[in-house]
Formats: sequence, structure tokens, C-alpha cells
Amino acid sequence: MTGSAGNARDAEAVSRFVESFAAQLVEAGLPRMPARVFVALLSSDEGAMTSAELGEQLRISPAAVSGAVRYLAQQHMVSREREPGSRKERYRVHGNQWYEALTNREAVIKRWEGALREGLTSLGADTPAGRRMAETLAFFEFVEDEVAAMMERWRAHREKMFGRE
Repeated sequence: MTGSAGNARDAEAVSRFVESFAAQLVEAGLPRMPARVFVALLSSDEGAMTSAELGEQLRISPAAVSGAVRYLAQQHMVSREREPGSRKERYRVHGNQWYEALTNREAVIKRWEGALREGLTSLGADTPAGRRMAETLAFFEFVEDEVAAMMERWRAHREKMFGRE
């Protein structure tokens, strides 16, 4: 593996980083294989690799790569693209993958809010369970507003630091 300036990288050091950061992502709730694939993509100069390249670097089977990529694509953490003139797919991580992943969580929060509103109606706002439901709903509404404001600040900050993509 070579760096963008042509300097040879220490493949063992890169491998240790991939496994170390992947382990931290696993502790945060990401499944192990998707975490490893994600960090391998994140740490590659191009931010993209084929299934064969991922399998070779991580010493995993094509099926393991496929399952990990499917999970990561569902979470909006990677995208698939075709190599020009080839049937091979490359998997790409983008600089804004954290933004995309967090933004897509907003849809989940909205669904939870809908379910909590139904629960509140079913339980009655004046019951102990209804009050817990109302507090939970208020929490998610607060989080949703805060995340939206934070993401707007991030867009401005990112543009200032890295320019437009």
C-alpha cells in the first residue's frame, strides 16, 4: 500500500489502526465486520476499494465483504460504484459519511416520535406510563431539533475548513 505522495506505508501499522479503530466502533454498536470494512475504506487514499482488495487486506471472504458492504450501504456509510469499463464494483466512503449517517438517523427518530405519540394517546397523558411516554417523546423532539441545528453549523464549519465538495 502506498501513500498519496508515493511514500511506502507500514502495512502492519495500518492493519493495527484498522483493527483498533474498528474495535472502538464495535464498542459503540457497529457490527464487527462492517466496522473493519468501513475503517479499511476510510484509511485508504482513494477512499474506495474492490471486494477483492478488501478481502485481501482484511483477510476475509467475499461473502463477509458482501455482507459488511450491504450493512454499511443501508446505513448510508458507503456507496457502490462500477469501475469504468468493468463489471467490478468498488465501495466508496465519502468525506461526509458521518453527516449522512447522522442525518439518516433523523428519519428513525421521526418514526419513533410517531410511535411514542400513539403510545401516549393509548396510555393517556395523565397516567404514570403516559407521563414517561411524554417525557421520552419530548426528549426525541429535543434531540431532533438539536441535531438539525448542529448539522447546519457543521455544514458551515466544514465548508470553511475544507471548501465545497
